[in-house]
Amino acid sequence: MTTLDPAGRDLLFNDARTHNGWTDQPVSDDTLREMFDLLKMAPTSANCSPARFVFLRSPQSRMRLAPALLPGNLDKTMSAPVTVIVAHDLSFHEQLPRLFPNADARSWFTGNDELIRQTAFRNGTLQGAYMMLAARAVGLDCGPMSGFDSAKVDAEFFAGTTWRSNFLCNLGHGDPSKLFPRNPRFQFEDACLVL
Repeated sequence: MTTLDPAGRDLLFNDARTHNGWTDQPVSDDTLREMFDLLKMAPTSANCSPARFVFLRSPQSRMRLAPALLPGNLDKTMSAPVTVIVAHDLSFHEQLPRLFPNADARSWFTGNDELIRQTAFRNGTLQGAYMMLAARAVGLDCGPMSGFDSAKVDAEFFAGTTWRSNFLCNLGHGDPSKLFPRNPRFQFEDACLVL
């Protein structure tokens, strides 16, 4: 395996920012599919792939989301070309015979609601992070958010299903004039141990 060149590292990490304002350039279905086709290849435990993605593009769909948003997230979400509800499916294990056929992985979860919840949340969160990296790889900017009422989102979009919201992420082409200054980051010694 080769390493990613400096331009690729800058695209995914060093120059990438959390965007709060957006241009009016649309995001096509082809771009969303290209993004998904990248993120789906990243690892989850037993290939469980519990994340589910709901792409809100129309003004009507985002108006359904508006009552669940904290006030500081309203304008940037209403102006984004796409807002993704990153969710996870609490019935993910029902797909394991298809996704992980080399073992009876479904039986590991059957009747164990706490393991289901933990696995769905942990791996769905990983897939949400993969989504942001994949979005950057296909030329999109991201604006992830946790400032929303998940119970309202679940009631509005997932009533009667086993899907649960995790976080939101605006996608599009960011307006650099609306960026905040970059905040400090830890040094290796602040956050890491080598044992």
